Amino acid sequence: MPCIVRGSGETVALLHGYLSQKESFYHQIEFLSEYYRVTVPDLPGFGVNPPLASAWSVDDYAEWFLSFLKAQKATQVHILAHSFGARVAFKAIAAQPRIAKSLIITGGAGIVKPRSAEYIKKVKRYRRVKKIFPGFAEKHFGSAEYRALPPVMRESYKKIVNEDLSECAAAVKCRTYLIYGKNDAVTPPDEEGEAFHRLIAGSRLDVMEGGHFCFSEHPREFNQKIYNFLSEK
Repeated sequence: MPCIVRGSGETVALLHGYLSQKESFYHQIEFLSEYYRVTVPDLPGFGVNPPLASAWSVDDYAEWFLSFLKAQKATQVHILAHSFGARVAFKAIAAQPRIAKSLIITGGAGIVKPRSAEYIKKVKRYRRVKKIFPGFAEKHFGSAEYRALPPVMRESYKKIVNEDLSECAAAVKCRTYLIYGKNDAVTPPDEEGEAFHRLIAGSRLDVMEGGHFCFSEHPREFNQKIYNFLSEK
């Protein structure tokens, strides 16, 4: 499995976002490896990994991540997760609470918002059109991100985004730090950030400059924040 392992000491495992790869954490790898053992995999289906052979759910990714940590002989780790990576982290911690010594979420996703009447109508139109013109439906419905995916990844994407992880987040008991970019239009801090802050007892919410990739847009500020958090006893 393609992964980067750098540094020594306590393990910090990094989980990248959807359609991303391990190198998205370049600045964090460079910084954290000065103080910790950093391990950063390409999640299955992303980075230099081959395409998925079947549609994976969040459960599948969480199970894979736990197996990955076991192979790395990492029994209790700090986890830094971005966006989709937060979904994987929540599921993995819900399954094995003791695996996480602490959790840092940036731009975390996993809340399914109530569907609007317009959204419900659009889904019904899509299903009607798909029965008659499946090719047309796949090309003209859904987000640009969704339409760009190959068929297996589309099925995986639907499984992932339609699962609400509120209960898993509420089950997190380790120290948790939530960091969101104030201009994040993908996972807005006043929506996802506040929701997870309410769900995770004792969590800390911090809003900083930047958007959905605030950790790479403002790496010095972000790195200082996570270092301070990880250094707390």
